[in-house]
Amino acid sequence: MRRVVVTGMGCISPLGIGVDPSWDRLHKLENTVEVCDEINNYEGVHSHLVSRIKNFEVPSYYSRKVTRSTGPVSIMALMATREALEDSLLLEREDILGSGRTGVAYGSSFGSIQPVADFISVLNKHKLDRLDSSTYIKIMPHTTAVNISLYFKTKGRLIPTGTACTSGSLAVGYAYEAIKNGMQDVMIAGGGEEFSVVQVAIFDTLYATSIKNDTPSLTPSPYDKDRDGLVIGEGAASLILEEYEHAKLRGAPILAEVVGFYTNTDGTHVTQPNSTTMAMCMREAIRSSGINFSDVGYINSHGTGTTHGDSCECLAVKSVFGDHTPPMSSLKSYTGHTLGACGALESIFCIRMMNENWYHPTLNLNTPDEDCKGIDHIQFKPREFESSYVMNNNFAFGGINTSLIFKRIG
Repeated sequence: MRRVVVTGMGCISPLGIGVDPSWDRLHKLENTVEVCDEINNYEGVHSHLVSRIKNFEVPSYYSRKVTRSTGPVSIMALMATREALEDSLLLEREDILGSGRTGVAYGSSFGSIQPVADFISVLNKHKLDRLDSSTYIKIMPHTTAVNISLYFKTKGRLIPTGTACTSGSLAVGYAYEAIKNGMQDVMIAGGGEEFSVVQVAIFDTLYATSIKNDTPSLTPSPYDKDRDGLVIGEGAASLILEEYEHAKLRGAPILAEVVGFYTNTDGTHVTQPNSTTMAMCMREAIRSSGINFSDVGYINSHGTGTTHGDSCECLAVKSVFGDHTPPMSSLKSYTGHTLGACGALESIFCIRMMNENWYHPTLNLNTPDEDCKGIDHIQFKPREFESSYVMNNNFAFGGINTSLIFKRIG
């Protein structure tokens, strides 16, 4: 089996546009949650909280030919991918991107939301006046993956991952497998999500959103006894995965190695997580990496701030690691839940923290809930320590679980 390394990273998130600005903002230890006045126009939505990207504008270098078939989620994916390819020294390498040995694995929970309303208007109005040739292109499940492939002219495999909150992590995992097993040499992998009130409403109807509308800076609060739900965020994140010898030969920067991945399904309930299969996923990811359980130095948790989800996750972690869990924290306490983007975005920050020996705390975690005790939570302030391996866990509706393990280089 071939070794797989990460040679480039790019993101656009509520923390900032680009990896470095996002990283710098993370060090301020402040979340990005705010009240969204737009939600006041929608009757029956209890949560008015969101985590949005600031100063987001479509770059002028995207022509009308590009923008007419790309909604915001695809534009964000293109922006994140451009940064990742530049970071990887591949942006101008048409010989590699177009070789047939470079593919794309990418996903989102939705495509773009507004074109969905245009699509449905056909049923409601019995007229086609709101449809055009690009309507479906913007909403199709593989819109991010396809637009990345078209724009950067890749000719290898295309693997769409529309698995809600595991879209980004599953894309990274499938990209890893495609390279490890010799099908591709390079993969663009990641996920994205654009904000919509519809997403807030969906989780609101499940009683899963935070309603601390008067204190946005105090929520979400993963694992805390007073947590009351998640906050919807948005963003996109891309990683360039590459076969080790291929990367070495061309002098690419090597940021980390992907050494473990596992995914499974609960097979029990469409929205309620299952700690037993979560634990199985983590165990198998560790086994696939060939390391010892004690080698895992940090866990980036899914940590949404929902009552049942956080409890199940902590029970699973304790089941896997016993009384000596690795330090753990949740990026979602800063960015909200970026849905299809979160697995890729959190992978980027896992790698960055591992390489810089600096690990962020979970914000708003004051007193762990009873089910969440017995975990080495990083609370109140960052920790500085060296770790050779970090784990990133994500879980999604449909009972889809993912666990990725990254190794430090050098």
